[in-house]
Amino acid sequence: MLLYALKRLVYVLPVAFGVSIVCFMLVHLAPGDPLTAIMPIDATAAQQAEMRAAYGFDKPLPVQYALWLWKVLHGDLGASIASGRPVVSEVGRAVGNSLILASLATLIGFGFGTFFGFVAGYFRGSVLDRLASLVSILGVSVPHYWLGMVMVIVFSAILGWLPSTGAGPGGSTAWTFDWEHLRYIILPAITMSAIPMGIIARTVRALVADILSQDFVQALRAKGMGEWDVFKHVVRNAAPTALAVMGLQLGYLLGGSILIETVFAWPGTGFLLNTAIFQRDLPLLQGTILVLALFFVGLNLIVDVLQTTLDPRIQRG
Repeated sequence: MLLYALKRLVYVLPVAFGVSIVCFMLVHLAPGDPLTAIMPIDATAAQQAEMRAAYGFDKPLPVQYALWLWKVLHGDLGASIASGRPVVSEVGRAVGNSLILASLATLIGFGFGTFFGFVAGYFRGSVLDRLASLVSILGVSVPHYWLGMVMVIVFSAILGWLPSTGAGPGGSTAWTFDWEHLRYIILPAITMSAIPMGIIARTVRALVADILSQDFVQALRAKGMGEWDVFKHVVRNAAPTALAVMGLQLGYLLGGSILIETVFAWPGTGFLLNTAIFQRDLPLLQGTILVLALFFVGLNLIVDVLQTTLDPRIQRG
């Protein structure tokens, strides 16, 4: 298993290198001058040249990429053009907030999604199957930014039960585990969990229905095995595929939360990306995208190793 994990780690290195190239080039191919926002309107040509030299924008793109990659390998993502603060600290704080939100959304989405999937799979064609399938379809179909706005209108504006925006009282960006801060995370977490809940429910339902129709399940029941023991065999066979889907959804929750975090003004990576895009802050944009992409690559590696642990047939294949 250790050898397999090391082999997968070696495969990840060229992928991470390719991710860094794509991240750098996509940001630089976007139109517009990133220094426009901070340079005075009446800046002279000499001042503009000095500013570009300070940020390294006067060099050819290959040289800029090499210098940027060298700094990244040493843990330096540069400084934000808009705020002047280190990108590492900005991204680190945002990633921490997004991980908190994504973790809670994961628990909600994966928990309910797995439950609905198993219920629908075990009781195929019944009323329970149709209800669970309806919930999963609604979770996948409803736009999450629209759902977020509806949640804000109902539970904040009309009922006044929960706050609508921010991560804590007084506009705090540092989230702590207490009831006052928990009130701020409930609405965005429930909204974010809708899509993964629907995807997991549909995936698990299809897996359970397929496994229950296989011959070995009928053989287990024919031998007199109890339904609980049969259920454990079904879980063991469905776990690798379900785990892969769950891992991908967790990556999407962390990297694709820009709309939800913008709706709820949650100070995470999505909100940071939105700010960097509108401010044309290239160092901040590059650093955020790179961290999210590498997190997604690392998450896939972890899921791959866990899949092999649950199902050794993958390693033999």
